Amino acid sequence: MDKLLSLQNIKIVSNGRTILSTKSIQVPMQGVIAIIGPNGAGKTTLLRLIHGLIQANEGSCVSPFTKNESALVLHYTPMLKASVREHLTLLRDTNITVSDAEADQALASVGLSHLANNPAQKLSAGERQKLCFARARLQMPKLVLLDEPTANLDPNASDDVEQMIMQLAGEGKVVLFASHNMAQVQRLANQVIFMQNGQILEMGQPEQFFKNPQTEEATKFLAREFIAQ
Repeated sequence: MDKLLSLQNIKIVSNGRTILSTKSIQVPMQGVIAIIGPNGAGKTTLLRLIHGLIQANEGSCVSPFTKNESALVLHYTPMLKASVREHLTLLRDTNITVSDAEADQALASVGLSHLANNPAQKLSAGERQKLCFARARLQMPKLVLLDEPTANLDPNASDDVEQMIMQLAGEGKVVLFASHNMAQVQRLANQVIFMQNGQILEMGQPEQFFKNPQTEEATKFLAREFIAQ
């Protein structure tokens, strides 16, 4: 039986505007799931809701994973005035079992061992994203939530991030990521969620979705995205 994310009549309002509104939806939580849609569709809001960072004004979000079992990597994470390794050992504030050896192993897993003692604020965009992945890995999550994980990265850094996503999935973790890169979604995802205007309009396998979208909104969105790319 698949683990299911249950969204029941969700409504989230910000500054008087509804930014997320769902009916009764159940999402099988397995493999790599991509959330796509135009800017302002509600993708980041949905990720924050699933992680437990925000609560719905109405309805309920029931995840098969607790907040302690999920890790969220946002589109941009500010770096502290600390070394690369210290960004990981700071997890001891919430998990005293994190050891120096585990922190070093996490850095090695993303190719940052040689920068362990460097200031994190001096890292490139790609290196910052790798550090965020290392921190997420160190939390030993069952669910990893990623908001535009390769936005503004060069092709080599993007390839590295995609490899890390597939590695996480290969370890049995569920990866849920928002992306504007349709080629990337086709490469990585086994399930696609299409959103627009704060609503989930379609959900299904990538091959079916890209070949035969079921809504006019999705058809127009894909036409615009593929022309742009």
